[in-house]
Amino acid sequence: MGNPKQKWTSEEEEALRAGVAKHGTGKWKNIQKDPEFNPYLYSRSNIDLKDKWRNMSLSANGQGSRDKSRASKAKANPDASATPLPSAQIPASSTPAANDASADAIMDDSSKCLLDGKTASKYNAMIYEALSTLKDPNGSDTSAIVSFIEQRHEVPLNFRRLLSSRLRRLVSQDKLEKVQNCYRIKRDILLGAKTPAPKPKDVRPKQPQTTNYLGDTIEEAAVTAAYKVAEAENKSFVAAEAVKEAERVARMAEDTDILLQLASEIFEKCSRGEIVMMA
Repeated sequence: MGNPKQKWTSEEEEALRAGVAKHGTGKWKNIQKDPEFNPYLYSRSNIDLKDKWRNMSLSANGQGSRDKSRASKAKANPDASATPLPSAQIPASSTPAANDASADAIMDDSSKCLLDGKTASKYNAMIYEALSTLKDPNGSDTSAIVSFIEQRHEVPLNFRRLLSSRLRRLVSQDKLEKVQNCYRIKRDILLGAKTPAPKPKDVRPKQPQTTNYLGDTIEEAAVTAAYKVAEAENKSFVAAEAVKEAERVARMAEDTDILLQLASEIFEKCSRGEIVMMA
C-alpha cells in the first residue's frame, strides 16, 4: 500500500479553486506548474487535484440538488402542499441556498483575489505601505498589518486569510523576511527601492557627453584642416623653391652661353694669329 494521503488544508483548497478559475477544469498540470499555486500544491499529484475538485464540486452542488429534490417532491405531492409544512420549509430551504450562494460568491471573490495579478499587486503595495509606515525594526505581526490596512482601505471579509497567504508568498519570493511571527521588508528591497531616485542625476551628465563628442569632432576637423593648410603651404614652399632653382639654373645657363661665346671668339682670334690679351 502507498503512503496515506494527507488531509487537504484550506489554503490548498483555495489555491485549487483559484487555479481552476484561472486555467479551467482539467488543466491540472498547468495549475500545478503555475508559480502562483505551486507553493501550495507541490505535494499533490494531478490525480489528487482531479479527485479533490470532483469532491468539492459534489459537496458544493449537494445542497442545491437536495433543495431541488425537495421542491420536486412538494410539487408531486399535492396533499403535502396543502399542509402548512411547506410554508415553513420554504424559508428554511431558501435560507441555506442563499447562504450557499453568498459563500460561493465569497469563494469566487477570494479566487479572483488570488488569480488577479492587479489585486495581488495592490495587496503587495498595501503590505509595503504598512511595513514602511510602521517602521518596526523587529517587524510587524499580521494583526498590526491588518489593522493598519483596514484603517486606510476597504477590504473583503476574508482579508486576513488572504493577507496571510500573501505574506507567506512574499517571504517565499525573498521580498519579505519573517522574524518569529513578524514580517519586515528585506534590506535589499529597501536599497533597491531607493536606488532608482538618482536616475535623473545619471541622465544629466550624458548631455555633456554629446557636447564632448561634438567638440572632439570639431577639434578633429580643425586638426585635419590645419594639417591640410600646412601641407598646402609646404607644397607652395616647395613650388617656390623649385621656381627659384629653375631661375638659378636659367641664369647659370645664360652665363655658360656667354662663356662659350667668349671662348669661341678667343679661339677664332687665336686661329687667325691674333694676340688676345686677357684682363
